[in-house]
Amino acid sequence: MSLVPKLRTANVDMATCRATTWPALAIIDCPKLPSNGLLKMHFASRIQSLLFIVGVALIGTYMAAYVHKEVLSRAQLRQFNRSRIEAPVETKETLLAAPASKPDFRFWSEKRIAEYEESLARNVDPPLALLHISKVQLDVPVLEGTDDVTLNRGVGHIVGTARPGEEGNIGIAGHRDGFFRVLKDIDPGDTIELVTPLRTNKFTVDRIVLVRPDDVSVLQPRSVGSLTLVTCYPFYFIGSAPQRYIVQASLVESDRTASENQELKKPNK
Repeated sequence: MSLVPKLRTANVDMATCRATTWPALAIIDCPKLPSNGLLKMHFASRIQSLLFIVGVALIGTYMAAYVHKEVLSRAQLRQFNRSRIEAPVETKETLLAAPASKPDFRFWSEKRIAEYEESLARNVDPPLALLHISKVQLDVPVLEGTDDVTLNRGVGHIVGTARPGEEGNIGIAGHRDGFFRVLKDIDPGDTIELVTPLRTNKFTVDRIVLVRPDDVSVLQPRSVGSLTLVTCYPFYFIGSAPQRYIVQASLVESDRTASENQELKKPNK
């Protein structure tokens, strides 16, 4: 008969069993390990809980981003309107806030709409100006440059041409299946407005021409202050369009804003 009584303890944990190496305790009954089936069920339950938490987090993030975009866009429009009538400016390089109204997608291609929506998640500099053509209900921010993100988000100032508000020929480019598709309905004599922090310049369309993609002569300075709008042509061409549609307009009026009047009143240092 064994000198060590057989001990049977109901409440012995696994850690105790694993840590014990004394022969005298070898008779203690350790708890049985769960079967493979129970382990799999436990693991699947944990995975389901984790996926549910991740899904809820993603939905919450999307909703927060959407609300932020809508609130921010409206706030930017209010900020722009206030900046033109309230705060004095320090330089003529002051930038504007983009318009809050959603673009009119009626004439846009599905691809361009999708790329515009994607561009909203990208950071871009505030616009240099706002381009307004009442005849075709166009209100679009003029951003610096002509890269893909810029032209998906708005229209772009062509580097090397006069900047909005400056004297010379201001070149602005836009996509034919996006913001600038409405140029197909522009006629000579129509009015175009270019709004900057310092002034609102009004132009009258006096020339519409087609040129080759490599013809940059239309961007050269003219005898009067000018605005040149550039887009690809034909408007509904599938593939790389072979021509450029050019709308040129001459400056006819320049209205100073309250900000520019305050700038002009500042004493010379």
